[in-house]
Amino acid sequence: MKPVIYGIAGTSLSDEEKYFFSKNGCLGFILFARNIENKSQLKSLTASLRELMGREILILVDQEGGRVARMKEPEWKKYPAGKYFSDLYQANQAAAREALFKNFQEIGADLKEVGINGNCAPVLDILTEKTHTVIGDRAYGNNAAQVADLGRKVCEGLLSQGVFPVIKHIPGHGRGTLDSHLELPIVDASLAELRTSDFQPFHELRDQKFAMTAHILYSAIDKQNCATTSKTAICLIREEIGFKNILMSDDVSMKALRGSMSEKTRAILDAGCDLVLHCNGNMDEMKEITSALPNVGDELQNKLSK
Repeated sequence: MKPVIYGIAGTSLSDEEKYFFSKNGCLGFILFARNIENKSQLKSLTASLRELMGREILILVDQEGGRVARMKEPEWKKYPAGKYFSDLYQANQAAAREALFKNFQEIGADLKEVGINGNCAPVLDILTEKTHTVIGDRAYGNNAAQVADLGRKVCEGLLSQGVFPVIKHIPGHGRGTLDSHLELPIVDASLAELRTSDFQPFHELRDQKFAMTAHILYSAIDKQNCATTSKTAICLIREEIGFKNILMSDDVSMKALRGSMSEKTRAILDAGCDLVLHCNGNMDEMKEITSALPNVGDELQNKLSK
């Protein structure tokens, strides 16, 4: 098996995809709106992915609620964005916790019904006055304690349905003033500032099985490399924040990362990430990525099964 999660191009697997995935292996797949029509089609797609790989695999989606929802109306219920629960928390903390747990319990049930077992949520980034709108209303508040408190309810709701949460974007995207899909954000906050705020929700939820990195350069950690490709940043995530489980990159095709697909792939793994995430389903890019990936045996598969 190779340490990668791939996207696919359409609503069913092409013959070329079937051949590529069966020959090259991966831990799993991530689905987007382009892959989703309705419940019956989505069930068939996830079943075909499992049949092709011949084992249990990770099938991810971004189903946060609000504007980040790949499974849409009218086939699925529309769920609120993080800001709704952040505002509710200001009025009644207990009510916000209960509502958020139920919200993600329902989302988890939606995912489980169609064969999806991982959700790229919760967002644990802390809102600031300068936070880019790419995070914006997805955040659960502007202080670490609240974000951690609500983030844990997201995880509990998903786990109650047998769906893995993926905490993101470690070690914190909230200070980013640019969209890392398009360019590299640089954060110049001191380590002391980061430790007392940004890192805290991730430290509190460090027991989760999956985390996704931020394509952000933190000058106080590494002046040359963004967190995803920084050995120093990944060491900090592992040792200081304390996240010891499966660490995946954010999408390797995002423009915040520099270099060819193979160069970026090697940099991500060399820095200490466990998994490379590639989302767009571009076959030429996937072929280049797989050429740069080692075979890792069953280690990650065993972690997934525990």
